[in-house]
Parts: sequence; structure tokens; C-alpha cells
Amino acid sequence: MTSPDARELILLAGERAIAERGPDVALRDIAVAAGQRNNSAVHYHFGSRDGLIAAILERHQPALESQRTALLAEHEASGRPDSVAALIGILVRPMFDVPYTEGSTHYARFLEQARAHPAVTGPDLHEQRWHTTRILITRLYRAMPELSAALRRYRLRSMSTVMFALLADYERTEFQAEDDRIQVQDNIIAMLVGLLSEPVPARTEGRRGG
Repeated sequence: MTSPDARELILLAGERAIAERGPDVALRDIAVAAGQRNNSAVHYHFGSRDGLIAAILERHQPALESQRTALLAEHEASGRPDSVAALIGILVRPMFDVPYTEGSTHYARFLEQARAHPAVTGPDLHEQRWHTTRILITRLYRAMPELSAALRRYRLRSMSTVMFALLADYERTEFQAEDDRIQVQDNIIAMLVGLLSEPVPARTEGRRGG
């Protein structure tokens, strides 16, 4: 249980188990899946179920933020305006690659299952490890001036829910060609942009009276 690899094995096993069975999966089952003979291995390394979920989320955060920072720097150097499309691309595109280059197989499905957990829904964006994400969210808010403040906040919250679902579906898909993969990535970006950008429909008399 004290092997330097044990923590990493538990993170990967926990990610997969939560993705497949939900966040209430038995911790002893995660320990067994990670090859740990001690059923309390999760508690030993992470303190609790909440600690494990937070650690799975944090495992990829440095690399995700690093890539977002690089993409944001390229965007700023280009002189292009902060459109919703540009900002969503910077926020989301690293999710297509980074977790899987770091050994994950079920990260998006884990996020979909654990999206109601405070570690997923309510990270402190003022922490340094979320620096670029905070900048992007702030600029996305400003990039929707035609919407009310309340509606902007609502759409940004809804965007997270939809994003997790779309990324999980993407992760489940077995692509036959790289062009197919890229097309789906582009469509996910486009759908999220549409969610944030679509004008509020005008209310008709029929709707008000219905």
C-alpha cells in the first residue's frame, strides 16, 4: 500500500469505477481494482471519498491549465477579439487530449458522474492552479453583453453540465478516422458556443398567456 505507484493506481481505478458505477461506488472495490490488498488503501492515501474525487480532478489540472495558458497567449498575440467561440475553444480543446496523454481512460465520464460534487462544481477559481480558467470564465461573461447578468451566469453554469455530457459521449466513441474525431471536436465546440450565444427568444402573447 505504500508503494510509490499505489496512489496513481488508486487514482486511475477510482476514475474508472466512478465513471462506470457512480460516485457512491464502494471504496474497497476501488482498492481491489487498484490491486491493493488493504481495503482501507483509499482512506490511507486520500483520507476520504471526497479526497479521492478531488485528487482525481486535480491530477490533470496543472497540464490542462498549462495548455490553456499557451492557447490564451497565442490568442492574445493574434490580436483577435475575445469572441465566445475563441474563448470556448481555449477552455475546452485541452480536454480532448491532456487527460489521455497522462494515462486516463475515463476522465470525461468521471466528470459526468461526479459533476454534482463540490470539487467539480465549485472549485475556488481564485486559487493559482485555476488562474487561466478564471480569466477565461471572466472574459466569457464579458463576451455576452446582450444577455442579462443573471442569464449569463445561468448559461455558464449550464454550459458546464452540457460540456461534461458531450465530452463523456466523445470519450465513449470509437472513431474510425482522425477526420471524424476532429469533426466531432469542432461540433462540440460549436454546440457550446451556441448555448452561450443564442439570443433570448422574443416572448409572444401566446407564450405569456399559455
